[in-house]
This record gives sequence, C-alpha cells and structure tokens, in this order.
Amino acid sequence: MVETRKVQVTGGSTYTVSIPKEWATENGVSAGSEVEFYPEGDSLFLTPRTEEERTEGTLDISQLDGQELVRAVMTMYVSGFDVIALESGRITNDQRRTVRQATQGLVGLEVLEETRDRIVIRDLLDSSELSIHNAVTRMRLIALSMLEDAVTALAELDMDMAQDVIQRDDDVDRLYMVVSRIFRATLRTPKAAEELGLPREVCFDYHSSARQLERIADHATKIAHLTLNIEEPVQDDVLDALWELHEDATTVVDAGMDALFSDDSVEATEVANEARESVQEIDEHARTIDELLRDLDPVRAQMLGLIVDSLSRSADYGGNIAETALQKAAPTP
Repeated sequence: MVETRKVQVTGGSTYTVSIPKEWATENGVSAGSEVEFYPEGDSLFLTPRTEEERTEGTLDISQLDGQELVRAVMTMYVSGFDVIALESGRITNDQRRTVRQATQGLVGLEVLEETRDRIVIRDLLDSSELSIHNAVTRMRLIALSMLEDAVTALAELDMDMAQDVIQRDDDVDRLYMVVSRIFRATLRTPKAAEELGLPREVCFDYHSSARQLERIADHATKIAHLTLNIEEPVQDDVLDALWELHEDATTVVDAGMDALFSDDSVEATEVANEARESVQEIDEHARTIDELLRDLDPVRAQMLGLIVDSLSRSADYGGNIAETALQKAAPTP
C-alpha cells in the first residue's frame, strides 16, 4: 500500500517528513536511530544505517550433487552472500570435489572451513573494489579474441588453439557471474549503486550486454569444438567468406559496445543505429555462404553451416548490445 506524507518546515529552513511506524518497527528504526539517504534522479531512497556486515547464507546439500550442487553454489554467490555454509549429515568426497570445482569457477571465493558435515566458503573480495564497467570491458576483450582465435583455429586446423578457446570460456563465465552479483547487489540496496558510482539503470544495461557477450563466447567455443572434428582444410573461397563474416560480426559487437560506453548520447545513438542496420546485411551474407556450402559433402557442409550460424548469431548479439545502447542513450522521462 502506498502511504503519503506531507512535508513540513521546522526551524524556518529545514524540511521534515515522518516515516511509517510499521516500516520503522520492522527495520529496527526508533528514536535516535540513524538512517541513510541516497538521491537518484527525482527519487530519494532511505535505508537504516547499519554496521558493515558480511551476509551469511546456509544451504542444505544433502540431496545435491554434480551440476545441481555447482548451480546451487553459483546461485548463492550471485545472490550476494559473502559467507556460504554448505551443510549435510555427512558430506561425501564427491560433493567436496564438486564444491571445490564450483569455488574455482567463481571470482573471489575460497574454502575457509571443512568438517565432516559442513563446508564454509567466503568471498574474499572487497565489494567496493569491484567494477562492473571493468568486468564487462574484460568480457568484451576475451569474447572477441575467442571468436577470432576460433576462426583462426579453423583456418589453420590448429587443434591446440581450438582447445585454448574452449578453456577461455570459463574466464568469460566467471566474469559474467561477477557482473550478475554486482547487478543484483544494486537491486537490493541503493548503497551498492552509490559505491559503484553508476545509476541502477546503467548497471542493468551492463548486465544485459554482459549476457550477450557471454553468448558470443559460447558460440566461439562451439566453433572450436566443431573445428576439432574437421580433418581436411576448408576450401579457400569458403574460408574467405567466413573471415569476412567474422569481421562483420566483430564490427557490430565493437560498435555496440562503443555506443554502450559512450557518454555522448548523440554519438551513441548514431553508432548504435548503424550497428543495428548492418545486422540485416550480415544475415543476408550468411545465407549466401550457406548457398556456397551446398556442393560440399553433406556432413562437412552441416559442420561449416553451424559455424556460419554461430558467426551470424554473434552479430545478432552485437545488435542486441546496440539496442541496449540506444535505450541507455535515450532521454529519461
């Protein structure tokens, strides 16, 4: 229920307003308590002032193993828990290995305590030192380098490079988890957004774009996996077409990210619109390459067709980033 209060003036120059008693009681606010105000545009957020505490969460893992257990730990991490206690009547060796695997896949987590029935994990990073901008920037560099190296591995049938691309996907996944953790923190408390120095709308835009970069990395990984199954060199005309498609896709992604990071709304809008318009041309280009593959052996044509699809989809994800940049650059109501 929305409650309204009338602003009053005390002392001739100080504006005062009362707060709902029910809210104050639920949040431990009473006479003499201190509260914090966070201005954001035409809104003013109020929150009780508390001592800095690390949030703790407990999870019963007695019925969890394998990927279910990994996802459970990741969910607790992304949700913002600084200390995660995993408990069971007896934690198996397989569960311990799985927990260590999950911990290694997340930035800042370390196992601090292990007993027969309990594992305690703690985030050792100072949240104030985390930068969502830097994390997304790093994702951009890794994802695009993966895409380039995946096509290079295909062109040279370099299986070591293909394996390296596959391994780097874990780096992008770790960074995406960091971005998700930071973004969710800004939703829970205005203090998190204040520490980042970014409006929550911008954090949302960064999180949305990070998701697109994570998908681009997945498609680079898919190309690398397909390359491992290709034994004969790709014919020159097809390879040239794939390189051209890669360059076009990379250009769209770069343009979308440049527009997203731009502080000039006019420039951002122009760059993002150009990126969005070029996606349709890239899709048409992908269809012409599919025509080029029709004369090849069906199995080989199918594998190369999947690579064409991954490059085309990467351009689509770049277009999605450009769309997000357009929304970021648009006037706010």
